[in-house]
Amino acid sequence: MNETIETLLNHRSIRKFKEQALSEQQVTLIVQAAQMASTSSFIQAYSIIGVENKETKVTLARLAGNQPYVEKNGHFFVFCADLHRHTVAAKMEKADITPAIETTEKFMVAVIDASLAAQNAAIAAESMGLGMCYIGGLRNESEEVSALLQLPDNVIPLFGMAVGVPDSVTDQKPRLPVNQIYYKETYPSEQKTIEKGLESYNQIISSYYSDRTKGERNDRWTDQMTQMLGTPRRIHMKDFVQQKGFMKS
Repeated sequence: MNETIETLLNHRSIRKFKEQALSEQQVTLIVQAAQMASTSSFIQAYSIIGVENKETKVTLARLAGNQPYVEKNGHFFVFCADLHRHTVAAKMEKADITPAIETTEKFMVAVIDASLAAQNAAIAAESMGLGMCYIGGLRNESEEVSALLQLPDNVIPLFGMAVGVPDSVTDQKPRLPVNQIYYKETYPSEQKTIEKGLESYNQIISSYYSDRTKGERNDRWTDQMTQMLGTPRRIHMKDFVQQKGFMKS
């Protein structure tokens, strides 16, 4: 096993950071690592907004659901799906690409590109001894986040990433077993195969919570997911995405 694999397998979300800002060199290296992620057809359909301003962080923390680590970290990155620069490129070439960038396919390309870049950034940060946590809560108030960061049409905030020097390290939450994620050749045809795996995973997660809370929690993963997915969330996203010029066809 090499250091890269060890870094990957040691991942856990960090939600408490020391009051120590990232250096300009650290930020630059993280962004450069993000840029080296694969990108569909060289389209590079994303942008990264770096937030250092204290007041902006406070506002983003509120918009994300009052998550303190959005405010208190070494640096806060916001990853955006971005096809705006492509409209600028088209104008430079005196062309119209609107029908193409309004498709669901190009929205997916932008989201995938941004996600790949973000994971590269996360690995780079962790390899430097830093901790990080993804912040999907920015989508709670997408319009306000967009206005705050002055994002033009064809640019939407997907998620944030808080990065910094860890002040405390949490236990690593067990993932689904490999055989419940990786299937050979085809997806399992028997539901019982999936059910059996989930029952086994329920026991693992229940023990994890019980040990961590000294018996106060013993959540089952299937129950946890069912409750979370029982009520639709962020249903404003479709209208917001379309208002921004995405997914119109």
